[in-house]
Amino acid sequence: MVTKIQRRNKIKARIRGRVSGTAQRPRMTVFRSNKQIYVQLVDDLAGKTLAATSSKGIAEGNKTEIAAKVGAEIARKALEAGITEVVFDRNGYLFHGRVKSLADAARNGGLKF
Repeated sequence: MVTKIQRRNKIKARIRGRVSGTAQRPRMTVFRSNKQIYVQLVDDLAGKTLAATSSKGIAEGNKTEIAAKVGAEIARKALEAGITEVVFDRNGYLFHGRVKSLADAARNGGLKF
């Protein structure tokens, strides 16, 4: 029997086989826990995190609204760092709910996927 975690890890490995970030077009990776959501811009060639933000400290709104605020914040940080294009890595999560809200807010903030 395959558990939810094993299924997600299998999807995650498949995605990471195709998606890689560079300095010009970093990988935007999302991690969501039950309470928080985290996002990083990663340059896989150099092995560096270029920008990161999370929902810690954001208290108002439901989880989807908080994820949208995190998406807007990462877009702002990316534009300050001179990054306009990213490769989206949903990290094995389905593209709906909090992950979709974060991605849409990042797009509206000026990032191109």
